[in-house]
Amino acid sequence: MDLKNLPFLTVAQLSEKIASREVSPVDVVEAYLDRIETLNPVLNSYITVCADEARADAEDAERQIARGLYRGPLHGIPFASKDQWWTKGVLTTAGSNILRDFVPDEDATVQTRLKEAGAILLGTTNLTEYAMAYTYHYPYGTPTNPWDQTRMPGGSSAGSGSATAAFMCATSLGEDTGGSIRGPAAYCGLAGLRPSQGRVSRYGLLGSCWSMDTIGPMSRTVRDCAMTMQAIAGHDPKDPYTWQTPVPNYASLLDGDVSGIRVGILREKVFSDHVIPELRDAVLQAGDILKERGASVQEVSLPGVLNGRAISSPITYLEGATVHHARIRGPELHQYDHNMRITLLLGSLIPAQTYYKAQRLREMMRNDFLELMTNVDLLLFPTAADVAPPLTDKPGLGTKEEFMSEMFSPRRTLTSLSNVVGAPAMSVPCGFKDGLPLGLQILGRPMEEDLVFRAGHAYQQDTTHHTHHPPIA
Repeated sequence: MDLKNLPFLTVAQLSEKIASREVSPVDVVEAYLDRIETLNPVLNSYITVCADEARADAEDAERQIARGLYRGPLHGIPFASKDQWWTKGVLTTAGSNILRDFVPDEDATVQTRLKEAGAILLGTTNLTEYAMAYTYHYPYGTPTNPWDQTRMPGGSSAGSGSATAAFMCATSLGEDTGGSIRGPAAYCGLAGLRPSQGRVSRYGLLGSCWSMDTIGPMSRTVRDCAMTMQAIAGHDPKDPYTWQTPVPNYASLLDGDVSGIRVGILREKVFSDHVIPELRDAVLQAGDILKERGASVQEVSLPGVLNGRAISSPITYLEGATVHHARIRGPELHQYDHNMRITLLLGSLIPAQTYYKAQRLREMMRNDFLELMTNVDLLLFPTAADVAPPLTDKPGLGTKEEFMSEMFSPRRTLTSLSNVVGAPAMSVPCGFKDGLPLGLQILGRPMEEDLVFRAGHAYQQDTTHHTHHPPIA
């Protein structure tokens, strides 16, 4: 086959061809590096491209496979990682000028596990500074959306979203505190999973919110997402907060059958005045598709969910300010981006009683959610209220009224439920508006990513939204 077409294959397709030695990991890596060389100057998806290392790893993978030492479905598959966790011997910046010279001498656990699976790191991807506020001035170039370069690819996992959507990697990793995987997945037309809290190790993560940060996969199909998740999930002795719950073979469960699965369409999230009609219709159509495949579908209600953003914001802001406390009080404060400085200073002013109340409300919402989930297995609702917004054209937060509207409006609550309750949620492409992708969100009970994957895969068997290419591709 034409080697230039290799990047357009799914992980599952590439895996079969590499395993059968129909194609070489060396050719696959070169095809992706060619695309990175062409497109990264436009999209700014990568901060660091590990071209020499990737070529050496590809040659090593080719030799191993030739000797019969095939490691599994990710052997020889090129991936990208958000530049937010340790990558041994590679510049690791967290998207900040402050870490412009930081080169770790150890890999984060997710890096280690992907490498052990035989996957090949192409490079580290761009992000909003420390995965927090929308950055105004990106020190390593402003990441743009491959569907429209005047628009955001989403935050904070901006580069992972744009690189994967533009076929500059086969799959990628992002990090999701309040929607930072699911938002870019929706805006870039990807399948992106925020796993259950404690399902994936955070050892080596340069985090901002200890109680909500979660690393997860971003891919072009649900099956690819499941294959990537398989490699990184599971207990890690280096992260005592990871659960020892067994990890299913996610990809083996993807047969398109959702018989017996109970699906709830979340009334408060779907019928909000802030959600565009195209998304409301897409969610209802998704319910119909799953029903035709054997699921039972009903409308359900969780009234407190509309307060999700108001609960999560004090927690993420204060915990982020705590992580950066020493720098806030010193001269390094002015090395942060303008918007990041405001975010950190705002977080440092939040009273302890506000944080405490938010955590109590979080517990109440989790209890209400778990009670609802005794009646259904999955929830459906939009990932974002609209298509990708234009790139930020001014720094700061504007007026008090603009800030309150931006932070606490119903349109900002769509990704909050998952991070507040610690449950898995995945965004999958569900349509287009004006040529820009829309995202459907599927949310399950804690540690039940398998059901989320099953429903997402079944939905993709009867839709073609995930097969569309952005114009730049």
